[in-house]
Amino acid sequence: MRVAALQMNSGTKPGPNLDQLEALATDAAGQGATYLLSPEVSVVFAENREGLSAVAGPWDGNPAIERAAGIARKLGVTLHLGSLAVALPDGRFANRSVLFRPDGSIAATYDKIHLFDATLPGLRNYRESETYAGGDSAVVADVPGFRLGMTICYDVRFPRLHRALAEAGAQVISVPAAFTVPTGEAHWEVLLRARAIETGSFVIAAAQAGSHENGRSTWGHSMIIDPWGKILTQLGGDGPGIAIADIDLGAVDEARGKVPALANARPFSLTVAEPGGTVAAREDIPA
Repeated sequence: MRVAALQMNSGTKPGPNLDQLEALATDAAGQGATYLLSPEVSVVFAENREGLSAVAGPWDGNPAIERAAGIARKLGVTLHLGSLAVALPDGRFANRSVLFRPDGSIAATYDKIHLFDATLPGLRNYRESETYAGGDSAVVADVPGFRLGMTICYDVRFPRLHRALAEAGAQVISVPAAFTVPTGEAHWEVLLRARAIETGSFVIAAAQAGSHENGRSTWGHSMIIDPWGKILTQLGGDGPGIAIADIDLGAVDEARGKVPALANARPFSLTVAEPGGTVAAREDIPA
């Protein structure tokens, strides 16, 4: 089957971003793609929390959801909206991925679990948790032709999540993202290929790319990777585009058969010894 990663350059207003999404989706569907993934923050890539509050609505009656559902229905494709910000009652937002069936109905949603809270050398503290509320449930959903494991951006740094998705039956893992240029250049490809290799899954990564209206610059380089870690197709980092590939799910069974890491995993205990030989901690680690 043919799948596509839609690379975007989203701005701070929903309308133009949804127009860009529809144009890319129409092009990809015209090339025969039946599953289309857009990046993280496809609908609004705001400058700050205040900017997001001005344009991001609640889940019920959300016009961006209605627009995306209409695109899926019009094109007759599985449209995976990589993520949008959904206003929550506490003033924060859910960073939510939404999977639409070809009839426009919603097959599944996933709220980004891992939030980036860090003190960056020479820069201000970055607290994603001040704007977003993290999810607490991993999601595997049925897409016509395969089982899909859903992640968002920073999740790619947490192998245990991807392993859990694969063990639950995911054959393809989605990674919508908005990686910065420095971290993208250093880590984007190697993290994506590692997640594909260690789970024996296809990875479809749709990224934001280029210089944005909010002053940010993102890495782009959307790509589709096979279960052996081979990059099937990859874009550059300058702006919007479409990465398309034909995937054969037989490659999942083949890769997992050659390197049965999922089947061979065993639980183990961890002991931490302090200087002098005293045991400071011991815990059991699940497979």
